Amino acid sequence: MEHDDISVGLDIGTTKIVAMIGRRNEYGKIELLGIGKAKSLGVHRGVVNNITQTIQSIQMAVDEAIAVSGIKITEAVVGIAGQHIRSLQHSDYITRPNSEDVICDEDLEKLEKQVYKLVMLPGEEIIHVLPQEFKVDGQAEITEPVGMYGGRLEANFHVVVGQVSSIRNVGRCIKSAGLNLAGITLEPLASAEAVLSNEEKEAGVALIDIGGGTTDLAIFKNGIIRHTAVIPFGGNVITEDIKEGCSIIEKQAELLKTKFGSAWPGENKENEIVSIPGLRGRDPKEITLKNLSKIIHARVLEIIEQVFLEIKNYGHEEPKKKLIAGIVLTGGGAELKHIKQLVEYITGMDTRIGYPNENLAGDSDESLSSPQYATAVGLLMNGLNKIHKNRIKISQQVKVESSKNEKEDQEEVEKVEEPKKSIFEKWGDKFRDFLDNAE
Repeated sequence: MEHDDISVGLDIGTTKIVAMIGRRNEYGKIELLGIGKAKSLGVHRGVVNNITQTIQSIQMAVDEAIAVSGIKITEAVVGIAGQHIRSLQHSDYITRPNSEDVICDEDLEKLEKQVYKLVMLPGEEIIHVLPQEFKVDGQAEITEPVGMYGGRLEANFHVVVGQVSSIRNVGRCIKSAGLNLAGITLEPLASAEAVLSNEEKEAGVALIDIGGGTTDLAIFKNGIIRHTAVIPFGGNVITEDIKEGCSIIEKQAELLKTKFGSAWPGENKENEIVSIPGLRGRDPKEITLKNLSKIIHARVLEIIEQVFLEIKNYGHEEPKKKLIAGIVLTGGGAELKHIKQLVEYITGMDTRIGYPNENLAGDSDESLSSPQYATAVGLLMNGLNKIHKNRIKISQQVKVESSKNEKEDQEEVEKVEEPKKSIFEKWGDKFRDFLDNAE
């Protein structure tokens, strides 16, 4: 088996850490070779708050994935989330020295580099700069300016910003767990890659990833990412409330939520009761399912309303910005009974649950197509796409090098090498340098 084709996605969540090893089969689907999970102990609301425990959890997950697959892992694509993430819109322009030349990738890069120089709040750093649409000499709504003539090139950007220290801590954990960073991606973007179709992104869709510690939102319209947000609570606040509302321990609360919980209080009859064993020698507790679903309902309502506010802020009510494909729910929280109905009821938007199985090979384990693995699958896809791009780059270089004139070769190779890097890869490179310097 060639190890070049293999990539690893590492999802460092608040509840669990998942390492996924996979490759593409001949049909372009993802074949999972190994998966490892560990309980995440050092992460709170998507942010690492205990380095030692996080390193241990990462190592456990990675070791399990290695044991299952028999493949040695050296690097991974990692997701970044957490309450410190925010996004903003920014437009910028460059004036080109010669408007007689056509616009090339270098011009786009120059414009993008300029955005990276934006002054952020102290302790913040730009994670992604995602171009929305371009204007050339005042002509608007251009999606691909390369090859056009023009003196002034401007663009609107969606800029994602995060806290330097939080990002550094993640990098530190990866390094200490014996891995290299193959790349780093905003988690809602990874989940979107795994569960959304191109048609949905085109029509307009909001992806809501309800994790343990955070709820991530990514909005697409006309095939382009338009808005991202991280809301600092997820499934764990529901468990917390059940724990306090029913005076039971966390483990029992989590079980109650997943086994008997529903987001829709009208579903349960008054007399449905669950009996929970008491602590050592104490009487068992009886809890009515109606009460349980009332507690869950209140919390889910809060989460969804916050997300809906973000969707409204993006401008969903404007006809041009309408999200025709509605909402896709994913993440562990999407497995809560009747949550789809509740979201449809609150937002009035079509809703479906997003499973990452469309991208997985047919013989994959059923349990892995659960929404809670969407981010890990997306990160894995991200890594595999990178490998694929590098392949193309190398094969193009080889073709160019075997061409006649050596001087032309040089120019061509340089041309081929640069533009092929995606935004994420460039950022990943910058980030790796940044980490190395920070050591």
